[in-house]
Amino acid sequence: MNTQTKQTTTQTRCKVVVGLSGGVDSAVTAWLLKQQGHEVVGVFMKNWDDDDRPADSDTPGYCTSNLDFVDAAAAADVIGIELEHVNFAAEYKERVFASFLHEYSQGRTPNPDVLCNAEIKFKAFLDHAMQLGADKIATGHYARVRRITPDGPYALLKGRDPAKDQSYFLHRLNQSQLGKTLFPVGDLLKTQVRSLAQEIGLPNASKRDSTGICFIGERPFREFLNRYLAKTPGPIKNDLGQTIGQHVGLSFYTLGQRQGLGIGGLKTKGAARGGGDHAPWFVARKDLNSNTLWVVQGHDHVWLQSTQLQAVHASWVAGQPPVLTALSAKTRYRQTDADCAVQNAGPTGFALAFVQPQWAVTPGQSAVLYDGEVCLGGGVIVSWPNAVSV
Repeated sequence: MNTQTKQTTTQTRCKVVVGLSGGVDSAVTAWLLKQQGHEVVGVFMKNWDDDDRPADSDTPGYCTSNLDFVDAAAAADVIGIELEHVNFAAEYKERVFASFLHEYSQGRTPNPDVLCNAEIKFKAFLDHAMQLGADKIATGHYARVRRITPDGPYALLKGRDPAKDQSYFLHRLNQSQLGKTLFPVGDLLKTQVRSLAQEIGLPNASKRDSTGICFIGERPFREFLNRYLAKTPGPIKNDLGQTIGQHVGLSFYTLGQRQGLGIGGLKTKGAARGGGDHAPWFVARKDLNSNTLWVVQGHDHVWLQSTQLQAVHASWVAGQPPVLTALSAKTRYRQTDADCAVQNAGPTGFALAFVQPQWAVTPGQSAVLYDGEVCLGGGVIVSWPNAVSV
């Protein structure tokens, strides 16, 4: 696919509603659009009620939407735009959080940011913006939209900054959504965005990037899950079948996890197919039937390597599966693109066979396909057929 296509821009001035999160990326997005002469309106989306915040306001690890709104309002004042506060908490809990909890309860590790983008930012927010009379919406995502021909389909491209590219989280967007969306910072490096923010005098120019769950914010994750998922303790076993500890509940662990296992100093003679007696422990399997957490020693243990996977709930940016079968894919965010062969790609799912083994392929995460810098779409991982079984 030729990626040297024209950038999707609005040639005439129009009304753009920007999702202001309180972070620097969305603030610079709004400023850039205003500089281009567009009528810009900011919308702050509140999608969590902060009902799990401890009474002690100084408790570390929590970032509430109220604090983010203050930052968004301060940035809007500097930019000189109006800011509307909209509550999508009901939509978020119904469309995203319910699925999030269900997946965790089934032993899978979902990616709520993917579903949040599809259901909230580019559906509920997009619908609200259109009701406000918007021609376009814009967010601070590091991605780009291009049109292959003047009247042809839209393509979703990686952001220019390889360290910040967020196309992985946007792979479920469709043609209608992309046609109404602008990603102004997608052509910039993060360092350029920070520099612009400093020049503009934005109060959040140095605010650190959020790493929390989409719209829930940053809080101690296991403590957060404790409020919604039951603890069902069970055995932790190694690759020899030896019970070496007890877990608090399979929902609280993910494949490839190293920290928080409670067996860090344990040595088991003989369980060294990938490491050795002193190698760190990693979660390798979760067996819901026996409520067993299987762990192995060594990052390169064979149980952590997969050369195939199956994915369901496929979503294709172009509206149809890719024609090419030799592509690349990511099985988790920030992973380097891995060469693969695409098999049985259809409207509901696909299979991938990788040239090199992939580490800790995790059910519930997204497998996202790329043709160079073009994001084609993806699906939810459900299995890895050739992985060594327990």
